[in-house]
Amino acid sequence: MKRFLIRWGEGYLYRPSLLQKLFSILLLPLSALYCLCAYIRYRRSVPKNQGIPVVSVGNLVVGGSGKTPLVIELARRFAKPAVVLRGYGRSSRGMVVVKDRDILCDIAQSGDEAMLYAKSLPHGVVIVSEIRERAIAEAKAIGCDVVLLDDGYGKHAIEKLDVLIRVKTPNPFCLPSGAYREKLWKGKEALIAEEGETFTRRVSVQNPTRKMVLVTAIARPERLDPYLPEVVEKVYFEDHHPFTPGELEAIVKRTGATSLLVTQKDFVKMASFNLNLTVLELSLDVDEAFIEQVKEYVNAKKD
Repeated sequence: MKRFLIRWGEGYLYRPSLLQKLFSILLLPLSALYCLCAYIRYRRSVPKNQGIPVVSVGNLVVGGSGKTPLVIELARRFAKPAVVLRGYGRSSRGMVVVKDRDILCDIAQSGDEAMLYAKSLPHGVVIVSEIRERAIAEAKAIGCDVVLLDDGYGKHAIEKLDVLIRVKTPNPFCLPSGAYREKLWKGKEALIAEEGETFTRRVSVQNPTRKMVLVTAIARPERLDPYLPEVVEKVYFEDHHPFTPGELEAIVKRTGATSLLVTQKDFVKMASFNLNLTVLELSLDVDEAFIEQVKEYVNAKKD
């Protein structure tokens, strides 16, 4: 039932049927109230310098946008970056230093995205915390030279450069009528990143087999469709789902697959299982002029 509701919600926000469009219109008064509250919150916030350059990478809408590979590419351009994120799906609470030289906790404590960052950035620090300011202060104390804030546009009290990935949606309204959590408010500057202009994707398939079944737990998994090799079936779980060996073995048995085709975010949760995995590896080619804009901001904040 939960999986059905998630898929229905993603369809409602990004591929609405006629009935869903009508439902969206009925909810417009609630959307106006939600948007007004978000705007008042923005206007009441005073950005505070954190004593270290902060760059936020995210988007304005709910659901996935491909921010993780962009954060990774930006982090690779700095000597000692820190990635700070909330850590959705983790079993821990409070602040946890996931990586500082070595990985310091398991995936249950870090969450899947944080562990992917930890494994992808040999020279990076990764910290999860519900209170981002606390994690930023810890990154500064460790000696990092920049903080990459995962999905932090709405943290208006933090002085930062906002990088927003443009996500196309047929519905321009705020929740619950549309997909927008916030708007790009007047007076709020941001660098806009767009696929095909700011960056292009590179996808490779590691360990392909004859009969693969796609199993993934990411938001809006249909985003993978243009990059998929031939698969016998697609099995979608809710974002950040904690896989178990038993449920994956059942999928293999039912489909007769010779391997599970998974994303890198899924792989970090399955790597310890005794299963044959094919990994869909995604990376970005980012426009150098865009990267220079980010570097200019960071260098200016260091001076």
